[in-house]
Amino acid sequence: MMGPMEQSSAKIKLFGARNSPPAYSIRDFLQRSVVAFDWIELQNDEEARSLAHVDNLLDSRLPICLFPDGTRLESPTSRSVAEKLGWLTQPRHREYDVSIYGAGPGGLSAAVYAASEGLKTVLIERTAIGGQAGTSSKIENYLGFPGGISGAELAERARQQAVHFGAEILLVREGIKAEFKDGKIVVDLASGGKLVARTNICATGVDYRRLNLPGEDRFLGAGLYYGAGVSEAPMCMGAQVYIVGGGNSAGQAALHLSDYATKVTMLLRGDSLAATLSQYLVDKINATPNIRVLPGARVTALQGERFLESISILDEKNGTDEIAETRHLFVCIGGLPNIEWAKDTKIIRDDLGYLVTGSDLEKDGIWPSLWTLARQPYLLETSVPGSFAVGDVRHGSVKRVASAVGEGAMAIQFIHLHLKKT
Repeated sequence: MMGPMEQSSAKIKLFGARNSPPAYSIRDFLQRSVVAFDWIELQNDEEARSLAHVDNLLDSRLPICLFPDGTRLESPTSRSVAEKLGWLTQPRHREYDVSIYGAGPGGLSAAVYAASEGLKTVLIERTAIGGQAGTSSKIENYLGFPGGISGAELAERARQQAVHFGAEILLVREGIKAEFKDGKIVVDLASGGKLVARTNICATGVDYRRLNLPGEDRFLGAGLYYGAGVSEAPMCMGAQVYIVGGGNSAGQAALHLSDYATKVTMLLRGDSLAATLSQYLVDKINATPNIRVLPGARVTALQGERFLESISILDEKNGTDEIAETRHLFVCIGGLPNIEWAKDTKIIRDDLGYLVTGSDLEKDGIWPSLWTLARQPYLLETSVPGSFAVGDVRHGSVKRVASAVGEGAMAIQFIHLHLKKT
């Protein structure tokens, strides 16, 4: 399978209209997959006809994805693009030693260590390699990269390592139902078929929280974006940009967008950046003149017709309301665990849905009744023997790339121990 960084120098061309959610979806997928592409924004119906060969800007065939070999995809999906790039493959084996769900830092780390140590390994990712970390424009506090590295590039390097050691990676796939039986995990794939493994690792991370405002779905990809929006930064040239959130992902987004936008405003629920942000990011933000930090503020409404045109901001600290004109709102307010695949299983979760592991499963000296082994659960093991959780999806995890990578590697050592005893 040809990887994203192994593509030829010729670029994909993507034609589409401004503020088009489908076009944003493809840009985001290509950007996170480290695939070189040119975005050609169609300004009017004449350009739609002459450049994209469609009738007008509202033509349902848009966006158009044109590949270097001349292949033309009309109204493409991430899956159809991945298929054209040769990334969609079928599982090679009927059963694996370990199946890993989620290709963020934790899942990728687990795949590298599992495959390098001889385990028959498969990694399943529903969207693009890298998870939320893959959307980061620049990670500066990860060990070994003093100059920083983009989340997408870090993830792509890890993907190459995993493949080098023999791990299978199934992209744009997801499990819709899991069942634990006969000491194995059997997962129904959304694309059809089943995946069977002796052990599994859940590294599915978290999904971004929503603002829960009227019109939110309508503006998604048309001015409203979840995450850092790396692919959208060039579209923000000379614009007024707003970011909701005060964590590291929001800080990294603010710094990246400040290279393009006239002004970037960070809206914080709390009183200061220092409470939620790494100090190196606080220092950089304070030294960037076109970044404004507005503590005690939240978005209360979204306005616009076909795309976002303005937002209402409540300054709770001063008790004032403001309507701000903007076509770029980035929401980076943490997330909730992505555990849809496990909803019908007996895996124990906390009140927020995070997977409980290790000693946290013990209550008043008693282990869960569904725990069937004489030994106690390993550090990263869930209430189902042989099923592990790493990274952000795990209860009590540290929300950092390095900790997810460490947990991914550690889980493989516990899997070795579990397999020896079964």
